[in-house]
Amino acid sequence: MYGISKVVGELFGDYYFDRYGLDVRGLRFPGILSYKTKPGGGTTDYAVEAFYRAIQDGEYTYFVREDTRLPMMYMPDAVKAMLDLAAADGSRLRYRSKYNVGALSFTPAELTAEIREHVPDFEASYEPDHRQAIADSWPNDVDDSAARQDWDWEPEYTFEKMVADMMANLRRQLSPKTSA
Repeated sequence: MYGISKVVGELFGDYYFDRYGLDVRGLRFPGILSYKTKPGGGTTDYAVEAFYRAIQDGEYTYFVREDTRLPMMYMPDAVKAMLDLAAADGSRLRYRSKYNVGALSFTPAELTAEIREHVPDFEASYEPDHRQAIADSWPNDVDDSAARQDWDWEPEYTFEKMVADMMANLRRQLSPKTSA
């Protein structure tokens, strides 16, 4: 139902643009990473969970294989993509509500290695569960060439910059509060 409702929303956007000239614009996002929202068990949530566990426990068991590559995006880039598309010259847009935006694509093994730059003793293990089949059905990356061409989409966060920012913000967020 989730995928169907997304497609219906896109079709409604196209219809209202074609029929009434309503300036509808929409994006298709990869998995979104944020330190402001705790992981909820979704397929791409392993990445956010790994950050929490690295800081709190020093270890994490991934529920996907270490070589599972999935497309992701850091929340500040997701916000940037929405603002960039909203500000784009409408005459340059080929699509109304079907722009893919991409940013990062990495594996749990790559994430572990980068987290170890901040938590050297971080230990990782892998016990794939039912979400592995879902991850295996997804693309390794997102083709966002139309967004890059039509409205100059470009993410700001590299993989390394995202990991550093997640670690800094989660450490601050998870540190014990001292009373003044």
